[in-house]
Amino acid sequence: MKGLTSVTVSVPLTIRRRGGRKQIIGPDGAVARQDGGGAGVVPVHGDPALIKALARAFRWRRMLEEGRYASISEMVKAEGVERGYVGSLLRLTLLAPDMVEAILDGRQSEGVTLPKMMEPFPVEWRQQAREWVSQARRRRD
Repeated sequence: MKGLTSVTVSVPLTIRRRGGRKQIIGPDGAVARQDGGGAGVVPVHGDPALIKALARAFRWRRMLEEGRYASISEMVKAEGVERGYVGSLLRLTLLAPDMVEAILDGRQSEGVTLPKMMEPFPVEWRQQAREWVSQARRRRD
């Protein structure tokens, strides 16, 4: 794994609820648009619980990688959460990037829910894709 580099892009933004919908407010205070021009809202379609879990997982992983916490045990104590929960959520950081993107966009298969994602899943990205496709087919049949 030599030579791997991690790049983090931070964009200051706010998410506001308006009439049951979510709006993303950019750093300039304007409502973000999907096409980049004029007035409008970028809709958020994903499962809020699953998106929050992904955000927590990647945040916790980053804190461990940066050395903010020396161990999961130290992080669990500081964050006030159960060790098993942290371990389950940290596994979400092993999801294939296209699966993470699909979840964030709300394009994941019907059966991809937080409770389902808390169960063990394959680490290899190709195997993940095969497993989710076969589960989706079984649900349709």
